Amino acid sequence: MASCSVQTFPESPWGLLVKELDLPLRDWVSHLVLSMPGSSSQTFTAWCNSHLRKAGTQIENIEEDFRDGLKLMLLLEVISGERLAKPERGKMRVHKISNVNKALDFIASKGVKLVSIGAEEIVDGNVKMTLGMIWTIILRFAIQDISVEETSAKEGLLLWCQRKTAPYKNVNIQNFHISWKDGLGFCALIHRHRPELIDYGKLRKDDPLTNLNTAFDVAEKYLDIPKMLDAEDIVGTARPDEKAIMTYVSSFYHAFSGAQKAETAANRICKVLAVNQENEQLMEDYEKLASDLLEWIRRTIPWLENRAPENTMQAMQQKLEDFRDYRRLHKPPKVQEKCQLEINFNTLQTKLRLSNRPAFMPSEGKMVSDINNAWGGLEQAEKGYEEWLLNEIRRLERLDHLAEKFRQKASIHESWTDGKEAMLQQKDYETATLSEIKALLKKHEAFESDLAAHQDRVEQIAAIAQELNELDYYDSPSVNARCQKICDQWDNLGALTQKRREALERTEKLLETIDQLYLEYAKRAAPFNNWMEGAMEDLQDTFIVHTIEEIQGLTTAHEQFKATLPDADKERQAILGIHNEVSKIVQTYHVNMAGTNPYTTITPHEINGKWEHVRQLVPRRDQALMEEHARQQQNERLRKQFGAQANVIGPWIQTKMEEIGRISIEMHGTLEDQLNHLRQYEKSIVNYKPKIDQLEGDHQQIQEALIFDNKHTNYTMEHIRVGWEQLLTTIARTINEVENQILTRDAKGISQEQMNEFRASFNHFDRGEAEFARIMSIVDPNRLGVVTFQAFIDFMSRETADTDTADQVMASFKILAGDKNYITVDELRRELPPDQAEYCIARMAPYNGRDAVPGALDYMSFSTALYGESDL
Repeated sequence: MASCSVQTFPESPWGLLVKELDLPLRDWVSHLVLSMPGSSSQTFTAWCNSHLRKAGTQIENIEEDFRDGLKLMLLLEVISGERLAKPERGKMRVHKISNVNKALDFIASKGVKLVSIGAEEIVDGNVKMTLGMIWTIILRFAIQDISVEETSAKEGLLLWCQRKTAPYKNVNIQNFHISWKDGLGFCALIHRHRPELIDYGKLRKDDPLTNLNTAFDVAEKYLDIPKMLDAEDIVGTARPDEKAIMTYVSSFYHAFSGAQKAETAANRICKVLAVNQENEQLMEDYEKLASDLLEWIRRTIPWLENRAPENTMQAMQQKLEDFRDYRRLHKPPKVQEKCQLEINFNTLQTKLRLSNRPAFMPSEGKMVSDINNAWGGLEQAEKGYEEWLLNEIRRLERLDHLAEKFRQKASIHESWTDGKEAMLQQKDYETATLSEIKALLKKHEAFESDLAAHQDRVEQIAAIAQELNELDYYDSPSVNARCQKICDQWDNLGALTQKRREALERTEKLLETIDQLYLEYAKRAAPFNNWMEGAMEDLQDTFIVHTIEEIQGLTTAHEQFKATLPDADKERQAILGIHNEVSKIVQTYHVNMAGTNPYTTITPHEINGKWEHVRQLVPRRDQALMEEHARQQQNERLRKQFGAQANVIGPWIQTKMEEIGRISIEMHGTLEDQLNHLRQYEKSIVNYKPKIDQLEGDHQQIQEALIFDNKHTNYTMEHIRVGWEQLLTTIARTINEVENQILTRDAKGISQEQMNEFRASFNHFDRGEAEFARIMSIVDPNRLGVVTFQAFIDFMSRETADTDTADQVMASFKILAGDKNYITVDELRRELPPDQAEYCIARMAPYNGRDAVPGALDYMSFSTALYGESDL
């Protein structure tokens, strides 16, 4: 064995024991190997096997089984958790020495200076050197790292024993030899950590064998600590072997310390998994609520975009009523759901930031911006649908009016043309006398005058039919057929009239006598009759007005018409006077006229009848105009009433929006005070809702009265609704922001002064471009160009606070796995609550390392995925 200089190493377990014995290092090694009794060999063998069994092997003879270095290297790999250099598999002495040297080099790499122990002694089976090497390993890997209240190694282990046994009577641990002879120290350690395993009250200090065997048996059966000591040897020895007892007691320390670490690790994992499970549930809830809202929008927009026209006013009124039900009953709950969705999204993002998780990214098409875009499309479709409904009602109203006007004019015209074709086709002039021919000619001239007077009505009928076609009147085919029939008949009448005139002119030379009075009667009676028919049309014509001015215009026109009635009556009396003169001449001169006027079919009786009808229609028209005037006055009152309220509510909403903006910037006091202030402010806003409802009632009355414009205000009900919804949403978002700030403050332990400092920093921070880009990537992950105070608080608290990390979770799993690079299903189910154990099992990938066993799971990639550093 080569000699070496004597050194001391105060930081190593060798140095600690050298200092304790006050011996030179070489002498200490001799003392160590020469003072080891047989109990140390038994204890060291049991200690080695407690670790080797993890690798599926063991030793029988400590001086023989380590000679080839293979199990020695395996032992060091198990207790250190590290891989050693590849061993030599040959059986020659040089191979064995090489393996032992690799083991000794590894021990030396851990800060242990091996002196007087060489590979040749171990290979040769030098039992004392082998036991010295094993004791060195025990000191380094089982005792050196023990640390209790700033003491370590042997002193730390002794202090740990004293602290744990302090509450037990008859136990006084002062060393690692005679203090353990009665066995009560071992029993106290077990009872302190696992009281259900030992009934400590029944133990007796005067029965050490029972106490020792009880402790050894319980430790082996329930604590997985092999039996390293013999009770008879301890009781029968005046001073039990200190190294054997230290080795055995250190196993208790590691067993109970490991259990405490496992519990801490399990708690940490439970905490992380609970946060993860809660966040996943919030994500699922957001996805479902977003899907439901988008599906409702998707189903509603086609209904609002349906522009299929109805043929009747009643059908369109029903559509308008359905639209009001949508506005009043179906949409408000969805507005609330949309607001709640945004609040839930903000809360979820806050919780993710607080738990150091990546920001939640909803499924494609389900972002808050996507929902806002879809909602904007819904409101655009809603606005267009309402405008279309009102335009359709106006169109149908106009169509009904035109159709009725067409029917009236067509009926009057058809009544006038009835028999005219047959009359024009008569051949009466062929057998007539000269006077009769002249009469027929004059009569024909009167008819042509009458025909010309009706030309305007035919053109009106055609114009009305054309307008009905342009407005897509549902019964246009029948209107067109009737109009075409009238036009064809009119053309035929023109042709027949021309043909008859030519025939009468040919015989005019034979006919000279003509009755001037009849002719004058006919010429005056025909236009007067036409005037009366036109008056009756106008007096019976329906009218549609929307303003006071329009009804006043109709009333003025009606008064002007009534002013012409005296002159018309004079004309009527004059026409009747002509007829009376004709009758007088015929009676006086016995003219053979058969008492009829050959030039016209209009009789005085017909003129009187129509005149009487006109006089009856005038008061009816007066009554209709008065009623319409009263209705327009009521409509004007509704306009003014709506305008007065809208002109108050509109500015009020705008003022409140501006106040909320100022409040969110200028709020002082604690967050709770700010939250209470905002909630009181929200309550004052909600208390304003009855005025909005009252305005909705007035708006409904206006729509039911078919009022389409209002000069008394620039605000529409749509403006008020949108403003009100924005006001409620804004105050709700502001309250949610303060609630999230409280959540952040409580989670991070931020004081009110820190919150004030954060807000000041938020308003005035100035960083370099690179640092600014880094901060913006954290506080504005969606690149919206807007940073909220809540996001800034999360950033500041994360920058200044300590949170769980992927490395911490990974270290916790490593503790539960017994320092292995993988963890088994049974270990997860043993250490974690059932639901969280199954959560991990379902998400952990199989472990594929070369030391993998069946059922091994990769907890490292799972820990990384929990914090978004890879896909889970």
